[in-house]
Amino acid sequence: MTTKQPDNTALRTALWRALHVCTDEKPYIIEDKIGYDLINPESDWQERPDMKFTKRLRASIVARARFVEDIAKEQIEKGITQYVLLGAGLDSFAQRNTEICSQTDVYEIDQPDTLAWKEEKLNEKEYKIPANLHFVPVDFETSSWWAELLNKGFDIHKKAVVSCTGVTLYLTKEAITDTLKKMTLLAPGSTVAIAFYLPLEQLDEEDKPMQEMAIKGAAASGTPFISFFSIEEIMKLAVEIGLKDIQIISTKDMTEKYFKGRSDNLVPASGEFFLVAKT
Repeated sequence: MTTKQPDNTALRTALWRALHVCTDEKPYIIEDKIGYDLINPESDWQERPDMKFTKRLRASIVARARFVEDIAKEQIEKGITQYVLLGAGLDSFAQRNTEICSQTDVYEIDQPDTLAWKEEKLNEKEYKIPANLHFVPVDFETSSWWAELLNKGFDIHKKAVVSCTGVTLYLTKEAITDTLKKMTLLAPGSTVAIAFYLPLEQLDEEDKPMQEMAIKGAAASGTPFISFFSIEEIMKLAVEIGLKDIQIISTKDMTEKYFKGRSDNLVPASGEFFLVAKT
C-alpha cells in the first residue's frame, strides 16, 4: 500500500532541482534528478504554472541546495561524521554522495508522511539505503525534533554539521528561537547553516508579485508562511543565543558565488538568506 504523499513543498522543490538539469544551461549548479525519479510526475509537468513561470525561484532552490552541500562536504572532509538535515524533504545527498557518506551518519528529519513515502519509493526504485542513513520522523507541532534525533543515536559529544532549509517560514518565532537554542547543545565546533526569509517589503520589486502569490497559495493549502526576519533580527538573535563565527549569506552572495558568467540569465530570487555559524 502506498503511503500518503509528501507535502507539495517537498515535491515542488525536488521537481525544481530536476527542472534545472532539464532546461537550464550547463554548468549545472547542482545535478539532482533523484527526486524526479521518485515522484514520476505526469508527462506535462514542465508546463505546470509553478514550474514554467518560476525561474528565479528555481534558481534559489538549486543555489540553496548547492550551498548547504558544499558546507556539508567541506566539514565531512575535515572529519565530521554526523550530518543532520532539518526539513530534509526529498533531499538525495546520501544517494548522490555514497563515497563521502560511507563514514558519515546522515540524519534526515521531516514529517512522518514525507519520510515514509520517500523510504518506500527509494526501495521501489532500488536505490540503496545505507545503514548510516537515519530517517527521523517528527511531527513538529507535537514532538521535539531534538529528542527524536537523540533517539536515533545522534551523539551530542561528536561535532556535527546541521542544515535547515525551507523550514523557518512555517514555524513561529518562538519555535525558531527554541531550534537555535538546541543548536548550542551540539558539540563545540559544530557548524549550522539555516535559511531565513526576508519580509515582503524588503524583496526586489520584480520578486514581490511572485512572493505575494506564494503567500496566498501557502495559506490556501493549509501551510501558511508564518515567520519572516530582517538580517538584523537574525544577527541579534544568533548573538544573544551564543552562536559563534556568525556569517550572513545573502542572495547577492549566492549570485556572486554560483551564477557569474552564465548565459541563460539564471539568477536567484531575492528573499532568502543563510545564517552560518559555529557552536
